[in-house]
Amino acid sequence: MSTKKHRYSVSQVTQGRHKFYTCTVPSDVLAVCCFVSTRDEDPKQGFQRTLDKKRALEIAKYIDSGLGTIPSAIILSAQAEAELKIVGSGKTLQFNADPKAFLILDGQHRIYGFSFAESTLRVPVVIYNGLSRRDGSRLFMDINSKQRSVPNELLLDIKKTS
Repeated sequence: MSTKKHRYSVSQVTQGRHKFYTCTVPSDVLAVCCFVSTRDEDPKQGFQRTLDKKRALEIAKYIDSGLGTIPSAIILSAQAEAELKIVGSGKTLQFNADPKAFLILDGQHRIYGFSFAESTLRVPVVIYNGLSRRDGSRLFMDINSKQRSVPNELLLDIKKTS
């Protein structure tokens, strides 16, 4: 049985010692090509929290409302099953539509929500290739401990002035 191949325009980015690719991918493709490694399932190598179905359903409802946008990037680590490669003149990324193609580093509830949504969006994606599980979990920890959301009070002030 052959696995469907997907191709998307891509840009390569280098930050420090890491190289990654940026592109946009339809949300329905992400819903079938990504997985998480939770601490409950794999205490030694898992790093994600357990998926919250209620939160995912809220995201799906938000997307299907027609007003929903997902402008922040999903961050993934390509796995061997993806058979990730750059084709053409170096501006196209190709990968297999395998359920274990990409390990989710950030965005697990958004991707889980995509699986419940009836609508499809093009979503910004960052893809690391060749990351060890250790580097992937380190990136996850950096993303979730060093990046902060905007305080609710500031959001309310912005809403009042707009």
